Amino acid sequence: MRLAFRALGGAAGVAWRESFPLGGRDVARWFPGHMAKGLKKMQSSLKLVDCIIEVHDARIPLSGRNPLFQETLGLKPHVLVLNKMDLADLKDQQKIIQHLEGEGLKNVVFTNCLQDENVKQIIPMVTRLVGSSCRYHRGERLEYCAMVIGIPNVGKSSLINALRRQHLRKGKATRVGGEPGITRAVMSRIQVCERPLMFLLDTPGVLAPRIESVEMGLKLALCGTVLDHLVGEETLADYLLYTLNRHQLFGYVRHYGLGGACDDIASLLKQVAVRLGKTQKVKVLTGTGEKWGHPPPAGLGEPADRAAPGAGGGHCGHMWLFWEHRFCSGAGSRFSL
Repeated sequence: MRLAFRALGGAAGVAWRESFPLGGRDVARWFPGHMAKGLKKMQSSLKLVDCIIEVHDARIPLSGRNPLFQETLGLKPHVLVLNKMDLADLKDQQKIIQHLEGEGLKNVVFTNCLQDENVKQIIPMVTRLVGSSCRYHRGERLEYCAMVIGIPNVGKSSLINALRRQHLRKGKATRVGGEPGITRAVMSRIQVCERPLMFLLDTPGVLAPRIESVEMGLKLALCGTVLDHLVGEETLADYLLYTLNRHQLFGYVRHYGLGGACDDIASLLKQVAVRLGKTQKVKVLTGTGEKWGHPPPAGLGEPADRAAPGAGGGHCGHMWLFWEHRFCSGAGSRFSL
């Protein structure tokens, strides 16, 4: 399969970009009011919980975690759940676990909440950690309670629903979505298991007030943890193209029926626009009369807010390469950023 994708990349010896230009780009910042409020609420709720379950994206296992969690919530037993393992390239899974263990994280679980894969490990692990630790003011309470934390859109609510589905045979208890900001407040306790009796607290995703680097911001945005427009949709599409080519994942060529792989995002978006019929007719006034043409869609030299209604322009319309299928999330294009 990898050889077939390489063939789609064009002739042998094609030189792809070895680095992505980051000069002149600002570090992404996104710390709205509900995040600050949520973090304070989480801190004040610590006395009600026995364990912290941190959920993170398996595609970026070594970057993007909020350091504030360890600083402010690190007094409790800690489980790190690397979710969305079905979207990640896990050939270096053992190296990832060893690296995290070197940072003091000895309880790491890879999960896929869509199929409940490996989710069954979490309740026994939490039970064991709580049983071997001091429960402070909760020693007289028979039930266990854990707080689920993490940056936005890593699957915290999906994990809670998966645990309920597995242990209680019940449906969704909390909303889920494919974009950050679905959960905006610390919720009341949600039961996820009967034996042992265990409750979880769902919390809003909280990013660090300042992301360490531009490249980390791009990785976070590619995984859907930062709103697209804060980084720039075309910049994200270009970084995705750079990453796919660097990993020799040319599935986008076959998906869009292109002649070959490309390393120029403007040219590629134009090809995809024509291929999908996402161009639009506009009137051009010249000295010799009116002419009609097919300009590039919004985002390729034209502001998104000037795209004609229904023409495929705007935030979603001009990012077909990036948004229609998100090849970094596709089954045929697994990799870790």
